Amino acid sequence: MVKKSANGGVYPPEGGEKKVGFVGLDPGAAETSRDGALLIAGSETTKRASILCRPRQGGRANKRNAGYRKLQNFLYNALERPRGWAFIYHAYVFVLVFSCLVLSVFATIKEFKKSSESALYILEIVTIVVFGVEYIVRIWAAGCCCRYRGWRGRLKFARKPFCIIDMMVLIASVSVLAAGSQGNVFATSAIRSLRFLQILRMLRMDRRGGTWKLLGSVVYAHSKELITAWYIGFLCLILASFLVYSVEKDDNEMFETYADALWWGMITLTTIGYGDKFPITWNGRLIAAAFSMIGVAFFALPAGILGSGFALKVQEQHRQKHFEKRRNPAAGLIQSAWRFYATNLTRTDLFATWDFYEQNVSVPMYRLIPPINQLDLLRSLKGKTGFRKDAQPAESSPSRKPSLKDKVFQSPSKNVSGKESKTLARRRAWRTARAE
Repeated sequence: MVKKSANGGVYPPEGGEKKVGFVGLDPGAAETSRDGALLIAGSETTKRASILCRPRQGGRANKRNAGYRKLQNFLYNALERPRGWAFIYHAYVFVLVFSCLVLSVFATIKEFKKSSESALYILEIVTIVVFGVEYIVRIWAAGCCCRYRGWRGRLKFARKPFCIIDMMVLIASVSVLAAGSQGNVFATSAIRSLRFLQILRMLRMDRRGGTWKLLGSVVYAHSKELITAWYIGFLCLILASFLVYSVEKDDNEMFETYADALWWGMITLTTIGYGDKFPITWNGRLIAAAFSMIGVAFFALPAGILGSGFALKVQEQHRQKHFEKRRNPAAGLIQSAWRFYATNLTRTDLFATWDFYEQNVSVPMYRLIPPINQLDLLRSLKGKTGFRKDAQPAESSPSRKPSLKDKVFQSPSKNVSGKESKTLARRRAWRTARAE
């Protein structure tokens, strides 16, 4: 008895030859939802073959090694791609870094210097321990990625910008604590400036660089508008500074050099207005008023361009998220409709649309072919001109729809003579017996 596989192929009988099977388009077959792909069923051992057609290892993977890899993946995802509860740890690190920054600011004020330095010393030790352990764990957990395996891969991971920043911050923190604990006043004052390198810790809060990528994409998308606004604003700055300097240099001591005029122009056109320099002659005041109205407009344009660019980018990201949610269902719907219409024999109007499918893949019914030369069969299938295009419907009553048996399809092997005539006659006889 012939046994069909789950994918539409045919299992060979014990001690017999393999047979060629087609995916069932027969209404009574269980595989009517399949494509019309040609399948040659193999033995049971082929099921256990890998993608590269190599036999899989019989034994299971070592549980200890599996647990090791699982722990690596868990820690790597928690540190590099946090989701869910992993944000709790990153929030704790943010609070720790922000507390160090606040205490560093208070340590520069005389009234709070002693109390702030003692608390900062303890907090710095905790921060160094946490960051040191985290750095080691990051280097170790990076081995779960293929490109970071081995010592060369770990070195490649350590050369990433954020890893370099972490190392710089650790070195600066250890240097400051070591110099302060020895009581060396000169060394402490010389290395105290390294304490402000700890501000770089705030950069590590966005390790994936989403903020910088968003800013870069907005600037790149509106680069022409920004360049135009900055160029015209720069021209206004140069011209206004030169004219005011030419008018005020003889009567105003605040404009002794052209550099003083440039400083005044930058402060005025950017609407800061410190008031340390200003024109005193009427000619200078008129020039300053005219260029203020023109230059301020162009210096303020980049802010509006960037603001609108950020708003448009956020809307685009929201649309992209909704599109990704709808993409898989839409693709499945299109695929299902394609398979349904391409294999529907009652739709004769679709022969042109699915011509390639019919010529290369689609077969009218599930059938078993006696053992013949399989290479000749495949060649004949490739050379056929199509089933449905030359098909003629059999006579049927108008009261019922044409069924699968009412269709008469052209044989894949036309004008065959010689030894293949017997095989062709055998196939026709088998098909006629099956239709009855």
